[in-house]
Amino acid sequence: MAKTSQPKQNMIPYLSYALIITLISFPSVRGLLSIPSSPASSRQPKLRHSTKTSSPCYFNHRSYDHYHLNYDRVRCNDILFHTRGKSANGDLPSTTLTMSSSPSPNQEPATSEDNSNNKLDIDGKISSFRRLVSSLPKFPQSNRGDAVENELDKRILTTALPSIFNLLVVPIINAIDTFYVGRLRDPLALAAQSAANQCFFTVYFLAAFLPTITAPLVAQALGKEDWDEGGRRVCEGMFLGNVLGGIFWLLLGVFPRQVLTMVLSSSEGAGNRVMEYAIPYLRWRAWGMIPALFSATGFAAYRGMLNTVTPLKVSLVTNLLNGILDPIFIVWSGLGAAGAALATSISEWTGALIYLRLLIRRKLVNWKGLITPPKWEALVPLIQGGLAMLLRQATLNVAFVSAARRAQGMDASGVAGAAYGITMQIYSLGVVAQLGVQGTAAALVPSARAIGGDDAARNVADRIFGWGMILGVLLALVQWTILPVVTPLFSPLEEIREAVKGPARISSIIHLVNGLVFAGEGTMLGLGSFRDLALITAMGVAVMVGCLASPLGGSLNGVLMSLAAFNFVQGVAVTIHHVRVSPLRRRGFALLSGRKNNK
Repeated sequence: MAKTSQPKQNMIPYLSYALIITLISFPSVRGLLSIPSSPASSRQPKLRHSTKTSSPCYFNHRSYDHYHLNYDRVRCNDILFHTRGKSANGDLPSTTLTMSSSPSPNQEPATSEDNSNNKLDIDGKISSFRRLVSSLPKFPQSNRGDAVENELDKRILTTALPSIFNLLVVPIINAIDTFYVGRLRDPLALAAQSAANQCFFTVYFLAAFLPTITAPLVAQALGKEDWDEGGRRVCEGMFLGNVLGGIFWLLLGVFPRQVLTMVLSSSEGAGNRVMEYAIPYLRWRAWGMIPALFSATGFAAYRGMLNTVTPLKVSLVTNLLNGILDPIFIVWSGLGAAGAALATSISEWTGALIYLRLLIRRKLVNWKGLITPPKWEALVPLIQGGLAMLLRQATLNVAFVSAARRAQGMDASGVAGAAYGITMQIYSLGVVAQLGVQGTAAALVPSARAIGGDDAARNVADRIFGWGMILGVLLALVQWTILPVVTPLFSPLEEIREAVKGPARISSIIHLVNGLVFAGEGTMLGLGSFRDLALITAMGVAVMVGCLASPLGGSLNGVLMSLAAFNFVQGVAVTIHHVRVSPLRRRGFALLSGRKNNK
């Protein structure tokens, strides 16, 4: 096969295109984010000191795991969310946050002066970005209040790390799939794997909002010690997941060519050659649609119980099986790249059966509930929370399908498509680590707000922003450093290795802004700002699609720079939303402005 490596290109014009499109869209971003939200006090639940069994801070001791769950929740009350804020001069105040928004009988009412000062940042300005810089973890910690900060950091890390390890299992196994497919020494096979997986996940994520909404509903029910209600929520999510999964399975299995046209061209050329490899791959992969949604709902149920260890064990078992089956079906059976899809589907069914057994033992799932359609009133919370998330996912699908289609159509040899697939495979390892940060923010911020109010939630969110920025820098450095070692593992073909170098380096730089993106998205999910998040995502997608439609989208480097523009807009937008618009923003700006005008 003739060598088809891409010639070196002048990057300055492409950088200019990305900068122009981003600057054009930025006034729209600021216009959206200038809309103030309703006061936090109108949505802030008033919690009272109570030991009733209906308190959301306690769970029934039904197993050893629930003992630790209850202990962790009490630790949240005592340590994490009674976090002290810093005064304007950096010193710690003498009081901590209370769990009730009502003043105690012996407490003197606060003056307007006190309220004004309490709502300013450490530099005396409203909603300052220095607030986020000051929230960065300090090493070593030796000042007063370090015990509180250490406990907060510990809580964030103990929540994030198991989720990160759990999420990392899947892309690592997918990387193993790519490794074995790369041993076939056929760029078309790698391009077909990338195209088929993009189509599979584009359809999959249209139903993946169900597990996202199921987790908080399960947590809410179990927080009231209503295990019957929690079981109903799990069964409802699984029933709907099975119905949608069955529809999507038929769509992918019966009409694979039509689905693949989202990414590949059906005319003569590169797309048509890759299509012949991708059709059998997608058909085998379709068999994993139903169990994938079932397992995702099972994972959501355990996340609702604040148990991230059991899902990690399930993922390790199923993906270890996938890794064992890969060489059997790819190399020895003669199925080629399609063997990787068959191995993945078998492991998905194994994981679904394990979750089924575990949830039946916990009495959260029963056979009758799995086959009984949910009532309309039970669907309302799923629909209300799911529509905005579905809209957001649909816009994301538009962006990434457009990027994959541009990459797949660049050359007839399949080198560009294979290089794009490998680049995204490497990049996804860092993305799933940031998804762990997103999930941590989505879980801890609303809990902190419910127990300690907006000030406690703001401290937690700011700290997660700090850890997200640190993780982003580390991921960028690690990926850039290991690229010369990792890239050759995916393909022995020199032309593919050369084509991967530039895009993979650009993707490593994107991690620098991803720390803000995922921390901000997680905070917005935790606050229930689904509409704002969907709008911000739509703006980022508009920028990315605009870049792809410009001359910037004519090369692999340009495709990745379009992705960088998308993430840059996202990072700026969610950060502005956090410090200026969200319910956690500081609210003393009007008082401060009035005081200055009086002087």
